[in-house]
Amino acid sequence: MSQDKSVQYRVLDGMATALLLFDARLRLEYINPAGENLFSVSARHLLGQPFHALIEEEEELAEQMRSVLAEQHPLTRHEVALGLGNQPRAMFDVTALPLLDPGQPRELLLELHPVNRLLKIAREEGKQAQERTTREILRGLAHEVKNPLGGLRGAAQLLERQLESEELKEYTQVIIDEADRLQNLMDRMLGPRRLPDRQPLNVHSVLERVVRLIQAEERDGVCLERDYDPSIPEVQGDADQLVQAVLNIVRNARQAVDDESGRIVLRTRIERMCTIGRQRHALAARIEVIDNGPGIAEDMQERIFFPMVTGRAEGTGLGLSIAQDIVQQHDGVITLNSVPGHTVFTILLPIQ
Repeated sequence: MSQDKSVQYRVLDGMATALLLFDARLRLEYINPAGENLFSVSARHLLGQPFHALIEEEEELAEQMRSVLAEQHPLTRHEVALGLGNQPRAMFDVTALPLLDPGQPRELLLELHPVNRLLKIAREEGKQAQERTTREILRGLAHEVKNPLGGLRGAAQLLERQLESEELKEYTQVIIDEADRLQNLMDRMLGPRRLPDRQPLNVHSVLERVVRLIQAEERDGVCLERDYDPSIPEVQGDADQLVQAVLNIVRNARQAVDDESGRIVLRTRIERMCTIGRQRHALAARIEVIDNGPGIAEDMQERIFFPMVTGRAEGTGLGLSIAQDIVQQHDGVITLNSVPGHTVFTILLPIQ
C-alpha cells in the first residue's frame, strides 16, 4: 500500500459515515469502522466479497454501481431499502463516487447514510430524559415514605414489648415484617447511593462474577453460554455496580426463558465509531445478553426501562431501571431488541 493511500485510509477510518471501497469487479477492498458497525461484522470477514453478497437489494442498484464505474458519473439515491449481511432491511441514503487515479485501476466509493440515525438519537435522548425524570420522582417519593416507615416500625417494636399475649405479638410482628419489606423496596427505588468508583477493569471479569452468582442461585438452571471477544480493552468502571447492572438483566432473562429449553448467551464485541447520546466514541465495549424466551411485547419495549414497569405479576419493575441508571452513570446506554424467541439487551460502555 502506498504512503498516500495509507494516509487516505486513516482519514476514512475516523469518519462517522459508513464507507465501502469496491474494485472494478465490485469486490470489497476496504471498509471503515463505521461500515463494520452497520454490518456487525469485522472487516476481515467482509473484504474480497462481491457487492451482491454484501448488500441485499433490488438488482437495479448493482447495475447502477456498474454504470458509475463505466461512465465515471456519481450517483445518489435516497431512502433505499438495503439488507446488509445478516442484518434486517433498513432505509439508507446511498452515494456512489467513482475513483480514477492516473495509472490506477478504477474503484468505487460507496457511502451509506442510515436515514433514521438522527431520529434514533433524538428518540433515545427523549427516552433517557423521561426515564431520569421518572426515577427522580420515585426517589423523592421513596425518601418521603422512608421516614414515617421507620417511625411505624419503631412504634410496633415498642408496642410489642408492652404486650403479654403472644397472640397479639403476632400482629405487631406482621407490622414489623411488612415495614421491613417496604423499606427494602424503598432502598431499591433509590438505586445506587454513590457515584461509580471508576477503576480500569475487564468486562469479562464482571460477566464471570455474574455467571457465578447465577449458577449459585440455581444449580440446574438453563443453558448459560459465553461468547467473548478476548481482545476488548479495559474500561473505566465500578466493578460492583456493573455486576449489579448485568445481574439484573440476566435475572430478567432467566425469568423469561423456559426451565428445560431455556438458553442465555453472554456475548462481548468491540464497537467502533459508535454514538452514545450525541457523543461519538472511537471504541466501545458491547455486552449482549441474549435469550430465547417468548420476547417482550412491542408496547412494553418502549417503557421497559421505566421504574415500576414490569410484565410479571410478582415483579417490582426496578431491576432494569436500576441497570439503566448504573450504565448511564458510566456514560453508557442499554438498548433492547426483542422478537419472539430472540431478545437482546445490549450494553455499550465507552473505552477511553
